[in-house]
Amino acid sequence: MTLPFRKDLDKYKDLDEDEILGKLSEEELKQLETVLDDLDPENALLPAGFRQKDQTAKKASGPFDRERLLAYLEKQALEHKDREDYVPFTREKKGKIFIPKQKPVQSYTEEKFTLDPELEEALTSATDTELGDLAAILGMSHLITNYELCDVVGNRNGVDKDNFSDIVKGEKMLPVFDEPPNPTNVEETLQRIKDNDSRLVEVNLNNIKNIPIPTLKEFAKALETNTHVKHFSLAATRSNDPVAVALADMLRVNTELRSLNIESNFITGVGILALVDALKDNETLTEIKIDNQRQQLGTIAEVEIAKMLEENTKILKFGYHFTQQGPRARAAAAITKNNDLVRKRRVEGDI
Repeated sequence: MTLPFRKDLDKYKDLDEDEILGKLSEEELKQLETVLDDLDPENALLPAGFRQKDQTAKKASGPFDRERLLAYLEKQALEHKDREDYVPFTREKKGKIFIPKQKPVQSYTEEKFTLDPELEEALTSATDTELGDLAAILGMSHLITNYELCDVVGNRNGVDKDNFSDIVKGEKMLPVFDEPPNPTNVEETLQRIKDNDSRLVEVNLNNIKNIPIPTLKEFAKALETNTHVKHFSLAATRSNDPVAVALADMLRVNTELRSLNIESNFITGVGILALVDALKDNETLTEIKIDNQRQQLGTIAEVEIAKMLEENTKILKFGYHFTQQGPRARAAAAITKNNDLVRKRRVEGDI
């Protein structure tokens, strides 16, 4: 079905724009260029005066005078006659007046009890302690305190106040201390990596939030030539995409690193894709964690991650919570297959 407004546009389908432009004179072409440079009717960010040609024919009457403009608008408003109402306004009230319904007031009558003269005399002459004992025996615990109830009921059963179950006692609050800061010396650790210190096997920079981005990139650069560090962790260090790209370059060269943790950072899908591309050729890394980034990685990144895990048979642990069902199933199957291959080689004696 052809829309009505499109019927008139069919005659413009076969127009030759080059032919039309060829017939224009130089002055017309210059005028067209000027109009196209100044006007952009589809740009909503430009003011209306810049989106269309100025068609004002009246000359400017002078500079802007706010007080004079307000006086003119007020004069015009006073001179303009108000429109007469079709139905004149009157203060007549129409319709029924709303009267809220009053709820009936419930009245309670006290029930009067008559006791035997002996019981009434005994209750009148009883002391407060005797009345408390009587209330505890009758089960009226709301009339006495818990300690008074314990004195009556607990002492008869040999239970002291500390072990009386009806006494509610608050538990002692255990202090919760803040997690101690990471004691790793950043500068010293970086120098040891550069010196290829054989005693440095694990580097933990977790939760050190004041490490500059250039320093994190230096760590990745130093690991390219290091042959002793097996585990490298920089979770919650405010790492971003440039750091991820530097780590990707490191993974293409490093043949000793076994575990990498970059969780809880500001790495986007671009940085993760760089790491994924580097892991396709890496045959030594067995564990990597990339979960809990500042923003979601997206479907494209998750599909590439699943594809990489299917091609890389060395990764045994992959820390990431997939949001899409398809990549999640493929990644789980790939990790299971990799662990089965390791188990098979171990049984056969290759490992």
